[in-house]
Amino acid sequence: MPSHTAGETSASAVALLRNEPVQARSTARLTSLLDAAAAVVDEIGYERLTTAMIAERAGSSIGTVYRYFPDRIAVLHALSGRSMSRFMTEGLPLIEAEGISTWTDAVGAALDYWVDAYRSEPGFRALRFGDVLDLRPRIGDLTNNGVVASAILAVLTRSHGVDGGEESQFRLEVALELADSLLARAFAFDLAGNARFIDEARENATVYLERFMGNQRGES
Repeated sequence: MPSHTAGETSASAVALLRNEPVQARSTARLTSLLDAAAAVVDEIGYERLTTAMIAERAGSSIGTVYRYFPDRIAVLHALSGRSMSRFMTEGLPLIEAEGISTWTDAVGAALDYWVDAYRSEPGFRALRFGDVLDLRPRIGDLTNNGVVASAILAVLTRSHGVDGGEESQFRLEVALELADSLLARAFAFDLAGNARFIDEARENATVYLERFMGNQRGES
């Protein structure tokens, strides 16, 4: 099974930034630019985002934007990379928390994090983990949702005895892609999320995975 770490994922986003020593960057300025971009994406979608809009929202010059990002695509990739990093640092601990006793509980907790990100993280509703962007060539051999699936599977294997092979990786990717589509629809017209589509996302992912993992050990 392909192995991807949070560091590798973050590095792929950073790779699209200007080739300037990371330690020399102003973390606060970079965060401000990304927050500004996320706010604009929330309002008008990522397709219409421009570097000029980012500069205006952040109260910075266009030159400052270009100091950190070569173009708008790099900004969008950095935003999705930030969402990925947040999942790795904040989402993964939730699916290993006390009270998560089965692999189905763990998958449910991951989907709960996903739903919460739609509701509370600016820009996530449009970009999610970045697979909506047509960035070629891709870095590595997995989509971003595939990287998320790989990270979740590592927890399921470690904590719940789920087989960590390529078949489980494939099945988990399929489940997450199905959930991703349904959640995108859930939040298409409702900032709080359409409850029926959210419930279907959880139900479809769980039922699908139970067909292939249901006979595997479910207790931690």
